[in-house]
Amino acid sequence: MNVGIYTRVSTDQQVQGESLADQEHDARAWSEANGHAVVATYSDPGLSGRLPAPERPGLADALEALASGAIDALVLRDLDRLARELTVQEAVLAQVWSRPDTCVYEYAAGREVLRDDPDDPMRTAMRQVQGVFAQLERALIAKRLRDARRNKARRGRHANGPAPYGWRTQDGELFPVPDELAVLDLIRQHKSSGATQVEIAAALNDAGLLTRDGARWTQQVVSRILRRDNRTPEQIAYQQERIAAVGA
Repeated sequence: MNVGIYTRVSTDQQVQGESLADQEHDARAWSEANGHAVVATYSDPGLSGRLPAPERPGLADALEALASGAIDALVLRDLDRLARELTVQEAVLAQVWSRPDTCVYEYAAGREVLRDDPDDPMRTAMRQVQGVFAQLERALIAKRLRDARRNKARRGRHANGPAPYGWRTQDGELFPVPDELAVLDLIRQHKSSGATQVEIAAALNDAGLLTRDGARWTQQVVSRILRRDNRTPEQIAYQQERIAAVGA
């Protein structure tokens, strides 16, 4: 049987970690061990499994190849690579099975995903129930992460995203950057004296100071820093604690 391999990872970190290559290697080994000829590979690096097929070029190409008969089956690690939402999973499987002789194989489980059978409704129900619980598990994990970030932010900690100007992050903690904090104090002083953001940028440039990226100051950069400097009392206390802790 002529098969195509489909691989997907959803983050840049996974892409850099070469899990795409691992998936392809394992899928190819399984296919060859089971007498299938790998004639194509399809990949969607950095794309979420929640996206429908038309928004994933690799999957769209794989489905087109199945419809045209260029391949007879799709080999992937598991249905989680195909979709991370039940509705997307079922829609994609329906497209795969639009030809009566096409297959989907999960190499991790070493089995074919059996197509729907009107005489065996339990088969469809079990696949969909598994998809529902997999989707629920992911949603619960995401909720726990959101709750943890909210609780962290409520305590004044840095919850997510890049560190604010004047700080860097390491292992979830903020560490002061003294040179940037000195510039931040200047920005605050100019602001408290009534200077506009354009005037603040000009003053910093006149003083020969550069942005974090080594560029000249602009109103947009000053505005972005001031927006993030709108700190809660908890954030102020935490930052003071961090400055004291490292002796900056």
